[in-house]
Amino acid sequence: MEHTYDFDLAVIGSGPGGQKAAIMAAKLGHKVCVIDSKSMVGGVCVNTGTIPSKTLREAVLYLTGMQLRDLYGASYRVKEEITISDLLARQQHVVGRETEVIRSQLMRNHIELVAGHASFLDPHTLTVEIEGLGALRTLTADHIVIGTGTMPAHPPNVDFDDVRVLDSDQILTLDTVPGSLVVVGAGVIGVEYASIFAALGTRVTLVEKRDNMLDFCDPEIVESLKFHLRDHTMSFRFGEEVSSVESSGRGTITTLASGKKIAAEVVMHSAGRQGNTAKLNLDLAGLKADNRGRLVVNEHYQTEVPHIYAVGDVIGFPALAATSMDQGRLAAAHAFHEPANELHGLQPIGIYTIPEISFCGKTEGELTRESVPFEVGISRYRELARGQIIGDSYGMLKLIVHADTREILGVHVFGSNATELVHIGQAIMGCGGTVDYLVDTVMNYPTLSEAYKVAALDVSNKLRAVARFTMEMATSEPSML
Repeated sequence: MEHTYDFDLAVIGSGPGGQKAAIMAAKLGHKVCVIDSKSMVGGVCVNTGTIPSKTLREAVLYLTGMQLRDLYGASYRVKEEITISDLLARQQHVVGRETEVIRSQLMRNHIELVAGHASFLDPHTLTVEIEGLGALRTLTADHIVIGTGTMPAHPPNVDFDDVRVLDSDQILTLDTVPGSLVVVGAGVIGVEYASIFAALGTRVTLVEKRDNMLDFCDPEIVESLKFHLRDHTMSFRFGEEVSSVESSGRGTITTLASGKKIAAEVVMHSAGRQGNTAKLNLDLAGLKADNRGRLVVNEHYQTEVPHIYAVGDVIGFPALAATSMDQGRLAAAHAFHEPANELHGLQPIGIYTIPEISFCGKTEGELTRESVPFEVGISRYRELARGQIIGDSYGMLKLIVHADTREILGVHVFGSNATELVHIGQAIMGCGGTVDYLVDTVMNYPTLSEAYKVAALDVSNKLRAVARFTMEMATSEPSML
């Protein structure tokens, strides 16, 4: 029996994954709706996550004059007393503008934006509590994409008070720049905010139950970041778990399982996030989330109910806006039988710490465990004219190259514009290029992009030396003992 549905695709959530799924389906000629709260158009990414935090970061970099201190001295600042108003002015403008861009894109593609909160009635039917009216609207869809994102997890041993004990969304509501801050959790969000406040002059203590931070990154890059953060008086407490956080009108005390106590004006708890699935009535759709509210999907982003897809943070790692966008595109393409490809293993990771980290491809550790022969080439910003011009003496770029095929296996960047520079290596890797392309090419001068050529020459020289010594050993007479 053929069914007639109100929509070909209904998308729950208007974050990066949901947007791109909706637009892809609309471009293929299908009738689409997106369901989300009026106040959350763009999702967590635009309203409390990626866009606000990165805008805050840029404001901090500019107002502190940090990037120019190598040129003008350690005391150089654009503004002596930096207030929260200074930091948030640009943020409010950018968030407002991004929201309007998203609304315009949906409207141009004839996608209906339903303002409200959705939940399942059955696998093809959603009920939407219409925002501001209290009315309910029932709609049906042939395919459904869940892109509801995540929210900060609130463990029971931490009493969040919205004033001094905050999660990573609430940190943007501070009234003043704190003199001291404890950040619990050294994942991407925790390290990003820790570095931002350290750049403002806040005394930051980073607490992490694991033995290190950002353990999916290249260890040399992480060590460079830690050195830089220590230079900004940040303290690290690795291998430590938080037992409790107590707050008063004047400050907080964070007690660790080891018995240590840390006093600070504010605590930001960012140890994990929870999928926004609790109110979806997933059981009525035949679905079940894990204990962190996340959904399991296959390689096409289908859940265990084949016509229901899930994309973005709600499916877990890497939980980045960029990867979520591509997941949305691929999910919609699969739903409507449109050929689409994914560059497996070549998705760049960008971490907007101060300084930035970005990488694409394999790490040295992964290749060692896989018994892949490789060589490494390194370029340091301080050796580049552009590095001197912009005052970045700490940045570096690392190329990892297959020792036999000369194929580029990984690129890792630390420093100014790392998240932009990584795409050069990503493009070459995606085309199956070798390090010889970078050796032979000409880069604009002076640019940070020259780091690729310097690193390529470094690795080529090392490979040449190995080849020469191997040849000499093969042709020389065996030594007599």
